[in-house]
Amino acid sequence: MEPDQHGNRKRMAQVTGVFEITPVRRSPEDILPNGDPREQRVPAPVAQNKWVSAGVTDNPDVMIARAFDEAQRRDPQHETDWVVLVDGNNAQIKSIQDEADRRDVAITIIVDIIHVLQYIWKAAGALHKKGDPVAELWVRDHALNLLHSRTTQVIDSIREQAEKAELSTSARSQVNTCLTYLTNKTPFLDYATALENGWQIATGVIEGACRHIVKDRMDITGARWGLDTAEAVLKLRAVRTNGDYDDYWAYHLAKQQARIHGTRYINGEIPQLR
Repeated sequence: MEPDQHGNRKRMAQVTGVFEITPVRRSPEDILPNGDPREQRVPAPVAQNKWVSAGVTDNPDVMIARAFDEAQRRDPQHETDWVVLVDGNNAQIKSIQDEADRRDVAITIIVDIIHVLQYIWKAAGALHKKGDPVAELWVRDHALNLLHSRTTQVIDSIREQAEKAELSTSARSQVNTCLTYLTNKTPFLDYATALENGWQIATGVIEGACRHIVKDRMDITGARWGLDTAEAVLKLRAVRTNGDYDDYWAYHLAKQQARIHGTRYINGEIPQLR
């Protein structure tokens, strides 16, 4: 058997971000309106002063520490609320908690509501026939309860329905996956408090960065990347997105001039041509 010629063909890019918001108090019904066009909805808080970082070579701990560095630069005295939005990865959450402890800063971790709803939809697919319109209403009811921080009620309701239904092994496994996820992530699903405090509950900033920094460049047809080249491109795209490209390029040119020419002249002073 010949060795696999496609080993390590795929590499997951990592993206972190820091941004600020003016809190906007909302209710769960603002997130999931009843469909009445006359209903006035409170808009979500808008992300401002966004900063992103992306890479494929650094481990998650390094990326998370870098994001904390940026947050620390903005709020050195920890005078504002630090809210960390995540997709639910356990290792990521542990690293975030460790970094916060190391810096002695209080944080609130919130799992992205969209990610949570994906698990609710998986359970819905197991408990309802394909295409059943009732499934959408079922998901909406559970989503509204989650937004009210009634996670235990949602878990109990889904479990009870699954026990009464005659599910196949695979369908029951789907439901169990959802229940396990909700149970394990309960400490990070307090959406009612987050909405009351005016915080965001979804990772739209990061999802957008993943698209325009990573996917739009790295995932084009026929592209082939080495790790070092991919890392350099991602760093440059992040720098440009952050609005720092001009400062970076001036710094780069100065360093390049010093590196290539500086050692060739007395005292490292490069003569200026006029």
